[in-house]
Amino acid sequence: MLRRLVLTAAASVAALTALAPAASGAAGAPAGPIAGPVAAGSVASPLTRLAPLPLPLLEESPDSFTVTVAGSGVTRADGSFKLECGPVGGTHPRAKAACDRLTELADSDQDPFAPVAKDQMCTMQYGGDATARVTGIWQGRNVDATFNRKNGCEIARWKMMEPILPAPAGS
Repeated sequence: MLRRLVLTAAASVAALTALAPAASGAAGAPAGPIAGPVAAGSVASPLTRLAPLPLPLLEESPDSFTVTVAGSGVTRADGSFKLECGPVGGTHPRAKAACDRLTELADSDQDPFAPVAKDQMCTMQYGGDATARVTGIWQGRNVDATFNRKNGCEIARWKMMEPILPAPAGS
């Protein structure tokens, strides 16, 4: 949201800066909706009489995902779901909470879709048979990430993605 606001403000400033000399009708004349009186015999530019039109907001494409979960052991959590954020929509059972979580992760500059580093040491614990795949667009980039619960690192990664991914049964 902050990035969208900054982009809109920057585009507005750039457009107004570009229009200022043309709108004034003469170098050094004050810029604005009305540049002042027009000298006798000169032709007034339409720009000297009109206020600048508002620029449309620069919208980013909304985040959109397909979330596929298998083996979770959670009632109605397995299957393939659509998730859309900005505005919230789709068939995901917890769409609002999932979009809120993705916003939190984006605001903290975390990449929830990054895989566990190859050289990362992970505890040898087993968190169940659950697997998931998330594909789509997040923050303007393509996402294709897989998740499982086969060791401590993968369990922590899955937990970070809750409620996009379901919490394990009994937790």
